[in-house]
Amino acid sequence: MTRLTRVAQLWHYVLVSRALVYFACAFFPGLPGFFDRPSQWLLLALGIGCDLILTVIGQLSRSPRSTLHKRTALWCTACMTLIALGTLLASIAMFVSSAAAEGTPYIDAFAAIRIGTVLVAAAAVAIARPAFFAFAGATALGGAIGKASMPFAFAAMIFLLLLIVMVREDERHQRRTERLRRKTVSDQQRALNLVRDFERAGRGWFWETDRHGQLVYVSPTVAAKLGRPLSDLIGRPFTDIIRKRIGNDESEERTLGFSLSSRTPFKELTVQAAVPGEERWWSISGHPISNELGNFQGFRGSGTDLTEKKKSEREINQLARYDVLTGLANRLHITDLLERALKSHIGQPQPCALLLMDLDRFKAVNDTLGHPVGDQLLQQVAARLAQIVGDRGQVGRLGGDEFQIVLPQITNADKLANIANAIILSLAKPFAIEGEQVRIGSSIGIAVSEGAGVSSSALVRNADLALYAAKDAGRGVYRFYADAMHNQASERKAIEDALRDALAKDELRLVYQPIVDVAKERISGFEALIRWQRGDDAMISPSKFIPIAEESNLIVPIGEWIVRSACAAIAQLGDGYRIAVNVSPRQFANDKLPATIMSAVSAAGIRPDQLELEITEGVFLDESPENLEMFQRLKRTGVRLALDDFGTGYSALGYLKKAPFDKIKIDQSFVRGAADRSSMNAAIISSIVGLAEALKMETTAEGVETHDDLDLIRGLGCSHVQGYIYGRPMSLDEALALLRTGDGRVVAQGYKSARETRSRTFRTIQVESGGHRYEAIVRNVSTRGALIEGLWNVPEGTGFRLEFGPDLVLDAEARWSEQNRVGVQFAQAVEITTLIGGSAAGQSVRARIERAA
Repeated sequence: MTRLTRVAQLWHYVLVSRALVYFACAFFPGLPGFFDRPSQWLLLALGIGCDLILTVIGQLSRSPRSTLHKRTALWCTACMTLIALGTLLASIAMFVSSAAAEGTPYIDAFAAIRIGTVLVAAAAVAIARPAFFAFAGATALGGAIGKASMPFAFAAMIFLLLLIVMVREDERHQRRTERLRRKTVSDQQRALNLVRDFERAGRGWFWETDRHGQLVYVSPTVAAKLGRPLSDLIGRPFTDIIRKRIGNDESEERTLGFSLSSRTPFKELTVQAAVPGEERWWSISGHPISNELGNFQGFRGSGTDLTEKKKSEREINQLARYDVLTGLANRLHITDLLERALKSHIGQPQPCALLLMDLDRFKAVNDTLGHPVGDQLLQQVAARLAQIVGDRGQVGRLGGDEFQIVLPQITNADKLANIANAIILSLAKPFAIEGEQVRIGSSIGIAVSEGAGVSSSALVRNADLALYAAKDAGRGVYRFYADAMHNQASERKAIEDALRDALAKDELRLVYQPIVDVAKERISGFEALIRWQRGDDAMISPSKFIPIAEESNLIVPIGEWIVRSACAAIAQLGDGYRIAVNVSPRQFANDKLPATIMSAVSAAGIRPDQLELEITEGVFLDESPENLEMFQRLKRTGVRLALDDFGTGYSALGYLKKAPFDKIKIDQSFVRGAADRSSMNAAIISSIVGLAEALKMETTAEGVETHDDLDLIRGLGCSHVQGYIYGRPMSLDEALALLRTGDGRVVAQGYKSARETRSRTFRTIQVESGGHRYEAIVRNVSTRGALIEGLWNVPEGTGFRLEFGPDLVLDAEARWSEQNRVGVQFAQAVEITTLIGGSAAGQSVRARIERAA
């Protein structure tokens, strides 16, 4: 076919030479009537037509932009060549038979035209072109010089010239072809070298299959990685070098199989190599190949090694889903696991339990032993948790010392309690770290979804509320979530939101409780106590909203308002009096506190020592240089410093030498009942007073209510007293009136003993607090208070409204609480007979009491 194409490409020479000969013969002297016969014109038209078609095909095949299909050009060339040869034979027979009578010139001219055409075609397709060129030249010269007629000689000379032109063009064509071949061979060799270097460098590999999917080539590096000789792979199916996987990972293999069977290209498919004893991944691409006629011959493609990339992706995935320090699931992963545990694969709700846990005293370990020890402690905690939970669930670390445990399909309270107990007991055991024994604890909140479609966020919130309750219960315990916890949290949130607007709405106010110099029985000053009247609602106890203000950091602006209001009150009291205000740990940590105090003192126009700052022992948990610096800065302002609630915190006695305090306040827990001979409180108070005297500090005893306690405190040498025996908290106007009435002198008023006579009873009453109603039982009652059962863990200072009957409602305040027992103090004294006689049941109880008496 290539030779025939070459004939077509040279056929324009035949067309030109034949036209010239025909033209010359038509007008040659002595050859009249050369084209007189119709058969001559027919053969002429047929020959010229064939020449034109072959010439057009040849020229189109030369153009690189030709739209003529190569296969079509070859077949057209072959057909037209056969037609031309057939026309040649037919015309020879016709001319020989019909022109014999006409004479030799006709035969000579015709023979010259046809012989020249054959010679041109033969010169193009012959293997031994020089022989044909010599033959053609000899024929042309012999005809011109010998016995041939002039037409023959003329035609032979024309074709000889054309043959010379063809030889030159053919030589140029051969040279171009040779250069192209050499360049092609050079490019192929260069490409082959590049491919080999690419393969040897391990950057990728190549493969090729036949039309049956069997390997005809594969890079030697692939054979080496597969551990098989290259000869064993050639002739094997391409899919033999790929490991088949089971499950969701089959998608890539299915795509590869479809592409190979449908003969469609594919790109960057991730497959696993069939390497024995090793996990190796490839990314392969391939495209189908065809021959010149468009027949499918197989696939050819490339591949790259993805093993290191897979490992990197796995490491990144590990970092994204697991905690770096402990190896447990991180917050993102444990949240995902919880959502999956709450719903089946078809979206149906499933039962699940969630344990939320944090470590007790972990911050102290970090602060005292350092963060490296804390990190090792977390690692050991994670190992113990994983061992306890085992295959029953998944343990995750949320961050810091917080952990979350997801337990699918477990809702039994006893099983969950056993797991929680096991965790608490395990973590209570000492940890050995760097030769030290470290002891911590844990608190756990438990929330359960019975498969009712609880969302993961709701379950986490419930577990968090349960954990808060566990911490509030004293730590080292677990608590199950109850709906009441959500109500308390909602109430807490409502209080926080309202507290943010309390200052703007002028709902906060200060009351002042006298502090008395017991030696002179004169008022030396007052303690400013905050109160909150929330709109038209009942008074909210400080024990309820102060912790909320601490957690939400609202205590800072509230504390500043207290300081400024107290300074303004001092200006009205006069030079001889002081006012003490409490400073919370958050306020103390605020670097702007000294500037705030100086601004308030300056604005009120008072002496700095008229303001006394009461600081709780909570600030001593962090014995840092910054704390000591803050003490010194406050002292330089000129204000007095008092250590509040001494003996109830965690500070060391040696810290009193570092901090420049002016006064120690003895907590009321040591004062109440101190006169009781069976109590050790008197000895404790005596020790505190002696310590204060040694350090040249004043002392104030808080919560003094009875004459017996007052006499004891005075006898032990305490310099100041604060309590109901000298006055309840009062407004500023009442305080000013009190000072004017007695010129600052006061008289102790109260009960002699610490305990009044009480009557035993047993009756149900209704208790209202914070907008909620509860049912409780009164165990005993006095004129100033009662013992109530049925209310759990009530904070001291909580306000109540006690309904003893339809017409008997008393305001009261919690003074102490132990489990479900609460001691309350009435706002006003009442008759006992009124309380226990408010109903038929009460009358019956009273009758039994009287009989018993």
